[in-house]
Amino acid sequence: MTQRRHFSVGDGEKTAAACPSRPGGPVELDQCRSRDEAGFSAIASSMETAPAMKPLLKQIQHTPLLWMLIFVPTVLVAEAVAPHSHTLLFVLSVLAIVPLAALLSHATEAVAAKTGDAVGGLLSATLGNLTELIIAITALHAGQYMLVKASIAGAIVTNALFMLGACLLLGGLRYHVQEYNRAGARLYSGLLLMATVALLAPSAVAHLDLMQGEAVMRKLSVGLAILLIIAYALGLLFSLKTHKELFASAEHGEGEERWPIGLAVGTLLVVTVLVALVSEIFVESVQKAAETFGMSPAFVGFIIVSLVGAAAEFAVAFSAARKDRLDMSVSIALGSASQIALFVAPALVLLSYVVGPSPMSLQFWPGAVTMVMIATVTASFITSSGRSAWFVGALLIFIYAVFALTLYVVPPAGQGTG
Repeated sequence: MTQRRHFSVGDGEKTAAACPSRPGGPVELDQCRSRDEAGFSAIASSMETAPAMKPLLKQIQHTPLLWMLIFVPTVLVAEAVAPHSHTLLFVLSVLAIVPLAALLSHATEAVAAKTGDAVGGLLSATLGNLTELIIAITALHAGQYMLVKASIAGAIVTNALFMLGACLLLGGLRYHVQEYNRAGARLYSGLLLMATVALLAPSAVAHLDLMQGEAVMRKLSVGLAILLIIAYALGLLFSLKTHKELFASAEHGEGEERWPIGLAVGTLLVVTVLVALVSEIFVESVQKAAETFGMSPAFVGFIIVSLVGAAAEFAVAFSAARKDRLDMSVSIALGSASQIALFVAPALVLLSYVVGPSPMSLQFWPGAVTMVMIATVTASFITSSGRSAWFVGALLIFIYAVFALTLYVVPPAGQGTG
């Protein structure tokens, strides 16, 4: 029995209407059909691509925090229209970084589901520290060395105390006792301790003759920067290659839907670029806004820049802690702190010879070194057991609050500005 094609006549009429007969009609008709087929192929391709974006669109639709993404184009437009409205740009940039950080967290979790918590934590720490690095380079180019050094010290303390404490607190409020792999915590604590010793070394030559001391300080800072970067590279080799079995995470039987790896990586790239753009606006407006609110450059760098710059890491680490994935939370918190101390800080010292008005040293004011040392020792002591409860996290947050209050009330007297 012969089957009839229901659409043959209609298709013929549409083709005839779209392709009117001309001299040599069959050739033109074939060309027109080829164009139609190309158009149908493009539509089919777009229809195939659309489902790949569904997890992202669904996430934005069902997460009210992501509705704040409207502030991203808003701050970019405001910066172009009113570049001198520093307080407005400061507020808008903070509001824009928050949803970008949340979006970054979802993409990072999707990648971590494929790579494991150790690599996922390293990836999150790296992408999160990119914001701090961009902010610091912008301030370095402007010669604001106090802001740069305060942001470095503040990022180390914020990650080792506030982020780690908040993760332990949030996870402990949901689970009575949580356990995690102590090997990663010991590694990062050891790296942080070594970096803190390196930060203490420049203080030994701080009281030399002015001219001689400046030359010695530059040589010492460059040497220390190279040593720290080598130590960080060896730490990566140890944890990700030669002894990676020591840092294996516990299996998590979560049944929630994960993004496709292609969508996750694409989102990471796009969001990272947007965070970089918004961070530049943030650092250009933060100083003037700080004067409006009566804050010193040291407090701005130590508290404000470190908190806003680590927003992406906060979102990922807090979410992981609430899902009983403290391996990832601890890896992000202490891994980010050690990455700043052993890679970001020495990289900025070397970059200062290229982008800064003068070379920057690793000499910090005494209070900053003291707070970094206390944060490192405290984090090492807290994570040595491999178990935690909510009150441990609360104690870490209180220590961070003591530092913030002290720095706000008693700002440094200009030491460590070079």
